[in-house]
Amino acid sequence: MVTAIVGANWGDEGKGKITDLLAKESDIVIRFQGGSNAGHTIVNDYGKFALHMLPSGVFYGHITNIIGNGVALNIPYLLNEINDITGKGVPEPKILVSDRAHVVMPYHILFDEYEEERLAGRSFGSTKSGIAPCYSDKYAKIGFQVCDLFEDKETLMPKIENVCTLKNVLLKDLYHKPLLDPEEVYGTLLLYRDMIRPYVCNVSALMYDAIREDKNILLEGQLGALKDTDHGIYPMVTSSSTLAGFASVGAGIPPYTITRVITVVKAYSSAVGAGAFVSELFGDEAEELRRRGGDGGEYGATTGRPRRVGWFDTVATRYGCRMQGATEVALTVLDPLGYLDEIPICIGYEIDGEFTDHFPNSTELDRAKPVLKKLPGWKCDITDIRDFDQLPDECKNYVLEIEKAIGIPVTMISNGPDRDHLIWRKSSL
Repeated sequence: MVTAIVGANWGDEGKGKITDLLAKESDIVIRFQGGSNAGHTIVNDYGKFALHMLPSGVFYGHITNIIGNGVALNIPYLLNEINDITGKGVPEPKILVSDRAHVVMPYHILFDEYEEERLAGRSFGSTKSGIAPCYSDKYAKIGFQVCDLFEDKETLMPKIENVCTLKNVLLKDLYHKPLLDPEEVYGTLLLYRDMIRPYVCNVSALMYDAIREDKNILLEGQLGALKDTDHGIYPMVTSSSTLAGFASVGAGIPPYTITRVITVVKAYSSAVGAGAFVSELFGDEAEELRRRGGDGGEYGATTGRPRRVGWFDTVATRYGCRMQGATEVALTVLDPLGYLDEIPICIGYEIDGEFTDHFPNSTELDRAKPVLKKLPGWKCDITDIRDFDQLPDECKNYVLEIEKAIGIPVTMISNGPDRDHLIWRKSSL
């Protein structure tokens, strides 16, 4: 079975925990897009970890963990992350990297920083990880794939010189920064070649064989549907497709092999970075939810920035599940809401005086106001409950209200940060 685990919203939905849970029964976990610009937080017997480049299956010895060709690969970051987890007692994981993955170069990170500096108050809130410049070069056909690192100097230098010529025009005339030196770029490629050599693999061939052998495969996405380049809140999106449909491209497998799409949904809303967020809270109300939420508070796993928080948005979540092609939903971080007497949910938008429950394009979204419905809270701790029927009636009703609104079966409910804080459920949908 090939299963995709993806997000319905702005990211930060808790995909890492769900991947970690399901990895136990899997043979392969593969990251199919994104880079080190977002993270998955996992709490297990080894401790608490925020993964950025590594797939979330690295805590199981039997799993082959793969960086797919759709990933923007920061090679030093990957190696540092491997050393970090093994330094904390995690056994050396089996890691493979696609020979077609594009390499994040140091100048990508610099260009990310320079552009954010140039835009100032009009910036996109980049993590300055070099992801957008890397993907930009990929589609401009001036990027370096992992396989390029193993070319001889005579083959590489013309390409390097062309890249430096193009980049140096911007560095000199737009950013007024130091120019790139082709020999230094070549030296970096050699360094990266030596670092990544033990992990390089023809991933599409490996995946072809794994599917023929009926291996259990998890496809792990980064961020969520609302950050997708095409279907998200453009231009405040990431630089790759966050949708399960792209997993076939980013992992090198046929699309029809993906038969299960678990879309992870948070029991309230949160987001890092700029962009439309209709149900967003502000002031003391936001700070209280932020403090209680997530796993030790709602702060970005990569940036440490306070996440924007808001009430559950049925319009955005239904749209996100539809774009992901969700077959089932994992509802996460339900437990922090136990402090509320009433819990509002956003059931629609008001745009120019008219009600809609369809997710609009970005220009209309900027004018949208939330239409809220209040549900009674359950006012107790639910982290020790493992049976849906044992949840307080108000809590069950909250889950059922969400399930009805999005139209997708809720089969898993995460009610705490640990691996065993989970309720498996048979939906009536």
